Amino acid sequence: MKKVYLIGSLRNPNVIKVGEALRTIGFDVFDDWMAAGPTADDTWREYEIGRGHSFIEALNGYSARHVFDFDKEHLDSADLGVLVMPAGKSGHLELGYLIGQRKPGYILLDAQPERFDVMYKFATKVVASLDDLLAALAGSRR
Repeated sequence: MKKVYLIGSLRNPNVIKVGEALRTIGFDVFDDWMAAGPTADDTWREYEIGRGHSFIEALNGYSARHVFDFDKEHLDSADLGVLVMPAGKSGHLELGYLIGQRKPGYILLDAQPERFDVMYKFATKVVASLDDLLAALAGSRR
């Protein structure tokens, strides 16, 4: 069974729906990072600022190293990735990391992009609907 690293925003409830759909068609889906909840990044920022830390200091702290190592371990063990839009900088970096590892990377759009970006051509495929994503992945389960 192929492992999918599901990428997206902590604030995007569609990530959970996409994960369930992928499980239904036979993928092992990693989306446990969603358990941190929609305000995890904001809470981490407030905590670090409260301690007098800059972003760079916070990025070098234990909490950031721990979360990064957790995500990277699962990125490294994934067979492919799916970026569920809308997503931010972290999601795009994760997808780029997977593609840089020569793993397939898909982008599921949530709407027509406000700004067009040719670099999405790095993705294995960009799709406009969950049905299109499931069809694109149908032959990739094994």
